[in-house]
Amino acid sequence: MNPSLFIAKRISGAKEGGSRISTPMVNIAVIGIALGLAVMIVSVAIITGFKKEIREKVTGFGAHIQITNFDSNKSFETEPINKNQVSLSLLKGVSGIKHAQVFATKAGIIKTNNNIQSIVLKGVDSTYSWNFLHSNIVEGEIPNLYDNDKSNDILISEFVAKLLQLEVGNKLVVYFVQEPPRMRQFVVSGIYKTGIEEFDRNFAMVDIRHLQKLNDWTEEQVSGYEIIIDNFDKLNVMTDSVFDIAGYQFTDDGSKLKISNIRNEYPQIFDWLNVQDLNVWIILTLMLIVSGVNMISGLLILILDRTNMIGLLKGLGYNNTEVRKVFLFQAAFLIIKGLVWGNVVGIGLVLVQKYFGLFPLDESIYYVNTVPVILKWGYIVALNIGTMVLVISMLIIPSLIISKINPAKAIKFN
Repeated sequence: MNPSLFIAKRISGAKEGGSRISTPMVNIAVIGIALGLAVMIVSVAIITGFKKEIREKVTGFGAHIQITNFDSNKSFETEPINKNQVSLSLLKGVSGIKHAQVFATKAGIIKTNNNIQSIVLKGVDSTYSWNFLHSNIVEGEIPNLYDNDKSNDILISEFVAKLLQLEVGNKLVVYFVQEPPRMRQFVVSGIYKTGIEEFDRNFAMVDIRHLQKLNDWTEEQVSGYEIIIDNFDKLNVMTDSVFDIAGYQFTDDGSKLKISNIRNEYPQIFDWLNVQDLNVWIILTLMLIVSGVNMISGLLILILDRTNMIGLLKGLGYNNTEVRKVFLFQAAFLIIKGLVWGNVVGIGLVLVQKYFGLFPLDESIYYVNTVPVILKWGYIVALNIGTMVLVISMLIIPSLIISKINPAKAIKFN
């Protein structure tokens, strides 16, 4: 066995090896490591969960990638494209694409007996993936679009339902400002809530055939395609893949198709999420600095407390490097102890929040009603290894004080 490691184990396991001063200081250093790691685990779990939750809500409603007419502006009155222009089966056959579907949008005004509210109707057909909205239904059910006849069902948000005092089964009329003006009557089949006000305030889901009729489109004309991928991290790569398939095609009127992704459509939300990444890096940096400073203080106390032993080891022929290794090994044992407790506290807090949701949030600001958390073991392992390596590295320079200790004076040191 390595002599330095052997000595470090013996003095670390000694029951009466520390003084009344060194023992509390060492314990404080261990507590600092534990709290630092716990904070880092909780911070990473929150940001990881937060980003996943928001991404799933945004992409669940708007899909990852959209193909529309290049001449369409930012309004919801779009220029049509032929739904057979790009083969859905070809898109679905691309590795990484989970689903592809058509959609149409049209702005209107909901009128009830006492209130009016602007709305954007999003028309979909039987191929639409309802997975996201189905999990966010708070009352009723999704529209039935599987019959041959046009469905008069409409899915509205809880925000709109409360604003207009609507319930499942109520009828409402939507007016459309066009030439000539038109209107359609719908029946509320369900009420959803995503928590993202930009969606909840503006959108309602209906049968796409209503919007095709209102726009004087044929059954083959739609606003565009929505594409759902299986890995958000590959969004840019998949956008390029879709562009290779559809980006060089032209519509019937000679205009090109536009390929955009959800990050381009809602840059403010994703910029906000990127800011959260910066916050986590700041927290990690501060916690590592605090942990390192605590351990530096603890190491210096250990060295001063073991001055007699240092002098004795040097007198027996140990060089400065070997003596330094003794204290670095001892510091490593303390760091490991702190990491163990840090993992217990950090992972414990994350699990409590995951299963009991003790910490609520204002959904109108944060888009979720409780702090979301995700435990990724790869991140936890990286945090443990990174903390261990960085703190040990920070201790190398302070341990040089050992080379300044004179053996003859140290042996007589009290």
